[in-house]
Amino acid sequence: TAVRWESRSLPTFMKAQSSQRLGLRRFRDILNHDELMNESNNLYLRLELIWWLATVVVVALVLLPIYTALQTLFPFYVVNIVFMVVFITLTRYLFLLKYTFLQGKRYLNLALVFLSIPAVFLLIQEINLFQTYLDENGFLSIVGSLPRDQQLSMMQYIRTEMLLFGVGSVIAGIVFPLRLVVYLWKGR
Repeated sequence: TAVRWESRSLPTFMKAQSSQRLGLRRFRDILNHDELMNESNNLYLRLELIWWLATVVVVALVLLPIYTALQTLFPFYVVNIVFMVVFITLTRYLFLLKYTFLQGKRYLNLALVFLSIPAVFLLIQEINLFQTYLDENGFLSIVGSLPRDQQLSMMQYIRTEMLLFGVGSVIAGIVFPLRLVVYLWKGR
């Protein structure tokens, strides 16, 4: 008996059909991947929004005693808000970088490394301007409108929180680019 050799491959019309099915399956996988990416991006966006709301609450709570005592007489509101926002945000990015929108954005991370350098110098300059203002004008230029028994405690509060958030933002601004360089070096 003669053994008849048959090809085990599919006929050409079936190959085209199976590759089309494979193409549709691959297309569906891509769509599902994009949906998953959108879901994770939405999660990162929601987390970022929650953190920004928490930052606003902290800023409001810290500035509330100053605002209730001095209203608009305090000349360092903007600088103080910048110190607090930079400190809270950069500290959060230092520890929770993989849960932020910065994950996987190499060029943005690289840009932030180089933008951090002048930002740190600006923060140091603002701390220096605050200290110079206090040295030249004295405490009474800020808290002089308050009753005498409240002046010292309010000035200590203002000086302490300005230096806490100012120095904290400078330290976070120095460490943050180092953290980004490590993140970029590991190639995540």
